[in-house]
Amino acid sequence: MTKRPSLMKKTISSLALALGLLVGTTSAMASEEGGLPSAGTNVRDQASLQRGAKLFFNYCVGCHSLKYARYSRIAEDLGLSEDEVMKNLNFTGAKFGDVVISHMPEDSAQQFFGKAPPDLSLEVRAKTADWVYGYLNSFYLDPTRPVGWNNAVFANASMPNPLWELQGLQTAVKKEGGDEVEKLELTQPGKLTPAQYQQATRDLTAFLEYVAEPAALQRQRYGIWVLLFLAGFTFLAYLLKKEYWKDVH
Repeated sequence: MTKRPSLMKKTISSLALALGLLVGTTSAMASEEGGLPSAGTNVRDQASLQRGAKLFFNYCVGCHSLKYARYSRIAEDLGLSEDEVMKNLNFTGAKFGDVVISHMPEDSAQQFFGKAPPDLSLEVRAKTADWVYGYLNSFYLDPTRPVGWNNAVFANASMPNPLWELQGLQTAVKKEGGDEVEKLELTQPGKLTPAQYQQATRDLTAFLEYVAEPAALQRQRYGIWVLLFLAGFTFLAYLLKKEYWKDVH
């Protein structure tokens, strides 16, 4: 009698195939991003998320909304009290259970920027954390642009650098005989050192990464229990297989 393939072998083969597909997809995504600096974000770092939230609500919410994020949910996930959120993060007069809406009127945005600034709730999911981090670090002075700024990651962006006081002023060194930006040089220091500014933009990117998928924090907490359950179930299935096939030769 031909012995059937082991259940354990089938399981291992399936897991190996899934892992190979995952690695291949990740590598393809990384190659598509090409040349972007690594954001190095960690949404499990609550202190980083808190600093990023402070930066967003002090420098970004004047123009950008987070229509899928509520102040109450942000408080719960970031370990903040209602009083801390309402005093330090809420500058629009919203209620604790409201979603985060910019207080810039849409007609004013059209007048200032030519179009309304986008909602940033899903920005990291749409562009990746590396893209957002690179974008925040790549503004440079450009007198040919209407707002006086340009960006090496997103050329001809309508948005000025909201964090220029922290970063300072950068100018672009372009490749000889073309308009392609070769590198950026800091010509006027800001309030933060370059390393401090990179950490600040990393924190801001981490906060936007959290906003794009708040459930990720809960999923990570539950993930360890799911893995333990699967490991226990696999062990029991293996014992059952041995018992079932012990008399088959």
